[in-house]
Amino acid sequence: MSQKRIEHTTSRTAEWICMCRAISSLEKDPCYRSADWVARSLLPDFLRLLIRIPYVAKLLIKAFSTKGSYEYVIARTKYIDAVFSQALSDRFAQILLFGAGFDTRALRLQGKEQKTRIFELDAPATQQAKINQYQKRHLGIPSNVVFVPIDFDKESLTMKLDQAGFNRDARSLFILEGVLMYLLPSSVDQTFRTIRELAGAGSEVVFDYVYASVLRHEEKYYGEKGFADAVAKTGEEWRFGIEKGEIKQFLSKYGLELRDHRDAGELEEMYFKDPSGRIVGRVNGTHCLTRTSWIKGTA
Repeated sequence: MSQKRIEHTTSRTAEWICMCRAISSLEKDPCYRSADWVARSLLPDFLRLLIRIPYVAKLLIKAFSTKGSYEYVIARTKYIDAVFSQALSDRFAQILLFGAGFDTRALRLQGKEQKTRIFELDAPATQQAKINQYQKRHLGIPSNVVFVPIDFDKESLTMKLDQAGFNRDARSLFILEGVLMYLLPSSVDQTFRTIRELAGAGSEVVFDYVYASVLRHEEKYYGEKGFADAVAKTGEEWRFGIEKGEIKQFLSKYGLELRDHRDAGELEEMYFKDPSGRIVGRVNGTHCLTRTSWIKGTA
């Protein structure tokens, strides 16, 4: 049902994440402030005005978020921003964003050279809504950005990318931000096998995932209670997770090695510690962020 809904209208979770990023860009506390000024331009006019009122912004976050989920979005945005920027600095040939939603990195983080080709994959309705807002706000779309509308259930990923000019032999960064938990296990397996097929030497993958216990409603982590159910009510339920401590085993099936792994506590240390050393924000404990690359000779 969720996939059918997404085929015809914009993703509710993508809209919520865009709102979080927009609100975060206006925060005064540097721990909470992110650099996503473009997200504000993607919101409806009335919402752009409302989020500038601090207490209204807090009410919106409280109304549509579970404990620590706003902080998680902030941390995840900063983390992947850094990986994205590093890939540009290292002159990766390509960056591929799965389920790009209202991601704005192609506008925010590039310099004038724009030599890295950026491919944004998403359901047609959400992608077109984003393009429409870019045009409405007169935000120029860089010439190196390629939008690839795709129905993941009915269309071949490799065929769509071949048609879009994706180079299978090039060094690429694959970003799966807020994607895996919505896929069936079989689709996750196929996605990673396809990425391996597409990846040139030196390629990397960055993604986040939820613990498998969250899908079983075991309520082990901060902010877990009601989170999966709240997501499911949007019509986009979580269907995949990885057991705690088994990330290396998961990656080994695809010839990937772990370069970096961050749980909620580590993200708090990275992004929510003030100059005095005090943790000023708690991150939802259901998710982890992972950066990987292929074991030498296997990509």
